[in-house]
Amino acid sequence: MINEAKNINKLANASLASGGFISNVSLQLQGQLLLDDISFAIQQGQHIAVTGMSGSGKTLLAKVLAGKLFHYGTVEYSIKNSRITFVEQHYYFKNLSNTSEFYYQQRYNSFESDNTLTVLEELHQLTDDEIKIDGLLSQLQLQHRKDAALLQLSSGEHKRFQLIKAFLQDADILIIDNPFTGLDVKSREQLHTLINEKAADGVAVILVTDIHQLPECITHIALLENGKLKVFEEKNVFLAHHIHHLNPHTSFGGDIPFRQMNSDFDIAVKMENVRVAYQQKVIIENMNWQVNSGEKWLLRGANGAGKSTLLSLVTGDHPQAYANKIVLFDRKRGTGESIWDIKRKIGYVSPELHWYFDTNITCYNTIASGFFDTIGLYKKLTPEQDNILRQWLGFLRLSHVQQKPLATISTSQQRLILLARALVKNPPLLVFDEPCQGLDEEQVQNFVALTDVLCTRLNKTLIYVSHYEQEIPKCITNVLELLVDGYQISAVSKAVIAA
Repeated sequence: MINEAKNINKLANASLASGGFISNVSLQLQGQLLLDDISFAIQQGQHIAVTGMSGSGKTLLAKVLAGKLFHYGTVEYSIKNSRITFVEQHYYFKNLSNTSEFYYQQRYNSFESDNTLTVLEELHQLTDDEIKIDGLLSQLQLQHRKDAALLQLSSGEHKRFQLIKAFLQDADILIIDNPFTGLDVKSREQLHTLINEKAADGVAVILVTDIHQLPECITHIALLENGKLKVFEEKNVFLAHHIHHLNPHTSFGGDIPFRQMNSDFDIAVKMENVRVAYQQKVIIENMNWQVNSGEKWLLRGANGAGKSTLLSLVTGDHPQAYANKIVLFDRKRGTGESIWDIKRKIGYVSPELHWYFDTNITCYNTIASGFFDTIGLYKKLTPEQDNILRQWLGFLRLSHVQQKPLATISTSQQRLILLARALVKNPPLLVFDEPCQGLDEEQVQNFVALTDVLCTRLNKTLIYVSHYEQEIPKCITNVLELLVDGYQISAVSKAVIAA
């Protein structure tokens, strides 16, 4: 106790009239030590980036700093009753009945898609300052969606809306968990500007992010490793001497649990003059697109361009598919095929599927549900299916979490579990909508390499969405780009994609 008191006094003296100090912070959940004796001081004018590999405790530390989790040790800021704004990775909102009982695919049902407040109505709950609201909506390219119901927003639009809410609040400390996830290039650039402006106004900024997304205002890096503070240094010193701590060094383990299968179709997807609209709002107009068996497509466009809506027509999740001329696996929609006939040939991952998935079931049951394309497990696996599932757990190095509820593992591990769910049935078509969200740098590189192997060695057909060039597999040869006033289709090389 004496040593701890000395440590606290030392940190407090170092941060007088400045940001604050964190001393001997530890966190236990379900009997497991997840944060271990973390201490550092935040000086006046310092802004912190918390980084580290998947599962290192970054999000947990951010929640502790925001006062969201019970912990051992001391977190104290120099301004008493500091106003703290905390932005989680995903925005959780409520419907008009004041509950959060949403379900996957709900936003595609026009009769239910307005069962929430609009963007403007929700922002007005924070302030009536129209100039400030309009300025932020314009800066983050959401002005045209101000009258849209929250349920109608895309994942990228939800992220921008979540950030706008944060910037509207008067805060002494701004803590954001993965602020750049899911944002297109223009939005990421604008967010850098807004974060720098907040820092210049005297707000203490703490970001959970990777080292490739550091706003200029960031002065110090806190590197976590297995719940411990490995390094706390000035940004320039860290980047010069400790970058090797974040270099990928391992890969997924063993042989890919896949077997060669010949596709029994010539055309995976064909759309002719497709139109999707909600009342007067047109999302897709006159779409003509064909994906042949074995082709590898990149689908790209700004947040809100309609990418996820387009994919929902492919995966069978959008009711307006029946009102359009769409061919899937050589068969026109609405000619007697069931939704399960479609889904059994598709391996699908997306941020929205992650949001609405039942995270109370175990990781094992989550993956097992992929055999039946359900959210939840309602059938017993065969011995062969059980063997395949365990092979995927071993390959992704996740065997140790198989009996844990999905909600109790890290976000990146959850995404990998859902990836395994998409792959266990060995589908001929892979539809990966921003599959690397929440993964650390090592996992991203491993996942991209895995996608290349699946698509080249096993000739999978691929539709892939990403806003980051480093996440695009080398196997991509075709691009469909959704634009504000239409779309363009091209066959290009990786070099052209990067440009």
